[in-house]
Amino acid sequence: MRHCINCCIQLLPDGAHKHQVNCRGGPHHGHQACPTCKGENKILFRVDSKQMNLLAVLEVRTEGNENWGGFLRFKKGKRCSLVFGLIIMTLVMASYILSGAHQELLISSPFHYGGFPSNPSLMDSENPSDTKEHHHQSSVNNISYVKDYPSIKLIINSITARIEFTTRQLPDLEDLKKQELHMFSVIPNKFLPNSKSPCWYEEFSGRNTTDPYLTNSYVLYSKRFRSTFDALRKAFWGHLAHAHGKHFRLRCLPHFYIIGQPKCGTTDLYDRLRLHPEVKFSAIKEPHWWTRKRFGIVRLRDGLRDRYPVEDYLDLFDLAAHQIHQGLQANSAKEQSKMNTIIIGEASASTMWDNNAWTFFYDNSTDGEPPFLTQDFIHAFQPNAKLIVMLRDPVERLYSDYLYFASSNKSADDFHEKVTEALQLFENCMLDYSLRACVYNNTLNNAMPVRLQVGLYAVYLLDWLSVFDKQQFLILRLEDHASNVKYTMHKVFQFLNLGPLSEKQEALMTKSPASNARRPEDRNLGPMWPITQKILRDFYRPFNARLAQVLADEVFAWKTT
Repeated sequence: MRHCINCCIQLLPDGAHKHQVNCRGGPHHGHQACPTCKGENKILFRVDSKQMNLLAVLEVRTEGNENWGGFLRFKKGKRCSLVFGLIIMTLVMASYILSGAHQELLISSPFHYGGFPSNPSLMDSENPSDTKEHHHQSSVNNISYVKDYPSIKLIINSITARIEFTTRQLPDLEDLKKQELHMFSVIPNKFLPNSKSPCWYEEFSGRNTTDPYLTNSYVLYSKRFRSTFDALRKAFWGHLAHAHGKHFRLRCLPHFYIIGQPKCGTTDLYDRLRLHPEVKFSAIKEPHWWTRKRFGIVRLRDGLRDRYPVEDYLDLFDLAAHQIHQGLQANSAKEQSKMNTIIIGEASASTMWDNNAWTFFYDNSTDGEPPFLTQDFIHAFQPNAKLIVMLRDPVERLYSDYLYFASSNKSADDFHEKVTEALQLFENCMLDYSLRACVYNNTLNNAMPVRLQVGLYAVYLLDWLSVFDKQQFLILRLEDHASNVKYTMHKVFQFLNLGPLSEKQEALMTKSPASNARRPEDRNLGPMWPITQKILRDFYRPFNARLAQVLADEVFAWKTT
């Protein structure tokens, strides 16, 4: 009885060992051949990116002594070949270990999911010779990635062939109420007619010594918000209405939402817009209540906490509500007119796209597609809400997102590796599910090492347009905003019906430096590889084309940026 052993073993740098083994023979006929060595009788390893075949098939007899006796029964030629091969392999591996080389020793998968260079980015402490070595290494890696392109292109073609922009099934109001009974019991279906923002008076039953924010989850779970709520406490008691021996507080929701997208300039837009005297934002820039906090999500990896009730969210608009209340109670028509021009805004960049919590709370009987989305609930209360979206080239957005959120070992190489892995994961989902199901798939989104899905703007916008009219949206591009801030801000003023600014106010708003710009240490890493950029352009192209079609504007195809 003879056993043929055909194994491919992958050793990775930095002491990590990953075995990619498929051994055939004996009772294990069901095993498939290793995809790396493609069924050939080889043990392959990589030396400076070159494959070397060191060892042929190893045959052993099962009868008799299986140890050295079996080895000695080899023919003399085979024993010599085996010993010679092992000696060479040992010497080569030893030389690499002693020289401290960082490249992988053995062949990795076709997409180089093996070891990454520890940090190929240039550091301030490098000397010129280090710089030359880095550029040589980078150029070698880039060439290697170019060779991978045909394989990755097949994955992208597979995804593209399955793209179908379907119309979602809208839930009815009664189904929404069943999901959020408390929210519907707190927010009325009619608001005060003389306020531009959706506001209403609510009875406050607490005493003068009661802390109105004692149980607010934003205070309990985050120390950095405590000073904000200290200011709210000081102002609270002076802004209550009194009638029939009862206290009433003014409650408000935002008049407009900046709903997305992350790393597209929403922070800069927020910082400039809040300088307008008629605009009042929530006490916290990004409450993330509609998408995360109302489900008890602070950080998804930390699991679910207690859900933040809608009252905690409404508390964030109290400072704005105080000013609106002042206008409503003012005696002079001039004072009333001044305060009634105030509008409230909210700027959580997750609102447009993040529905990751749905699988935990809603029935999964829709072939993997969420039965309810964030916009369904916002529309149920605010069918006339105004929505601002800031977008940018999704290719550049993804790299900026990676640089901002990655914690260590950031580099163009690492980014390329993560992009190829994410594309494979996305394709695997698309083989079995619809585009919408994959975009909103919580498991997939958490597994992908970079947030590819956030750049699929057309999918999200079409779902928002299923409940809101197109006229309720202002869609901006970061590229236009960066080149002409004044023009962008005037478009926003016009969209929100804001009054004009003085020259001094406008200069302060438009000439201040950009907010949340790329950190110096991230800028030092340089751009992504050209081949990575090409891969991402291929992936996003059909989604950009659909977006440009919906908006009737070819600039949103990002053919040239």
